[in-house]
Amino acid sequence: MARDEVLKERWNTVVEKLTHQFAEGDTLDLDAIIYLIGVQELGQIHRTFKKDDKVNLMHIAICRLLEPYGYYEFDYFDDDGWPHYKFKEELPTLKAGEQTVLMKEAIVNYFLEKEYIE
Repeated sequence: MARDEVLKERWNTVVEKLTHQFAEGDTLDLDAIIYLIGVQELGQIHRTFKKDDKVNLMHIAICRLLEPYGYYEFDYFDDDGWPHYKFKEELPTLKAGEQTVLMKEAIVNYFLEKEYIE
């Protein structure tokens, strides 16, 4: 199977599993999945978040997802338990579709690492 087909199949598996686990009828989109990863990485799962917190959670997720690619590096946890990352390398200029593919690939790799999917 071609690399793109494997990614598409694994992405669909992630979306289906997370939608079944966290959504009530609506299929989760990329942003919703990034948000869930941010909540997971923060580790404060049963907490209600303010709008600013939600943006920060998505930032945490993006840093964590792009860390294996060398763009960010984990730095420390602050006194409230929020992870902080250091910027390491500028992301290449990507078209919107290429950004989406990179994020989907990073998400699939994240859930493979967590053994959520195979």
